[in-house]
Amino acid sequence: MTRIVVLDLHGQFTHLERRALRDMGVDTEILDADTPPAEVDADGVVLSGGPDMDRIGRAREYLDLEVPVFGICLGMQVIADERGGRVGEGDYGGYADVDVEIVDDADPLVGSLAPDTRVWASHADEVKGLPDGFSHTATSDVCGIEAMSNVEEGLYGVQWHPEVAHTAEGEEVFENFLAICESA
Repeated sequence: MTRIVVLDLHGQFTHLERRALRDMGVDTEILDADTPPAEVDADGVVLSGGPDMDRIGRAREYLDLEVPVFGICLGMQVIADERGGRVGEGDYGGYADVDVEIVDDADPLVGSLAPDTRVWASHADEVKGLPDGFSHTATSDVCGIEAMSNVEEGLYGVQWHPEVAHTAEGEEVFENFLAICESA
């Protein structure tokens, strides 16, 4: 059975990320952000959402585990920041329904949602500049970089929350990440 752990970056929906995986039959658990990556045996890692970079514990170290990593909201920002991208304050702040355009329909994480999808997202902070080696995979009127991928490194991120009921095709995003983990 595929094992995917959720690293808790103190987001209010972290338990829903675990539940989405569990409901798909994945062996999963939530780990504290200070858990040393060397102690983790997993086929994939989800970096949860959360309030800010001050509470991410050892999240950056998980990017080098040589398993696929899926960052959600703050998790995506951690990936971007660690790999040399730019993170900054969003123009729109809090949570809202957002229409997202998929700009790379070949992307293994979000490409199947093309041409567009409706999501629930927070834009208090967001990725403002892609790290080298990453592809821009989704955009919106609210946020230029709604999703990104580095397929070669197995690093993926979305600004929105696929785990909440307000996101139209959130389950499909988790299914796509499971497929990525199973083929890695």
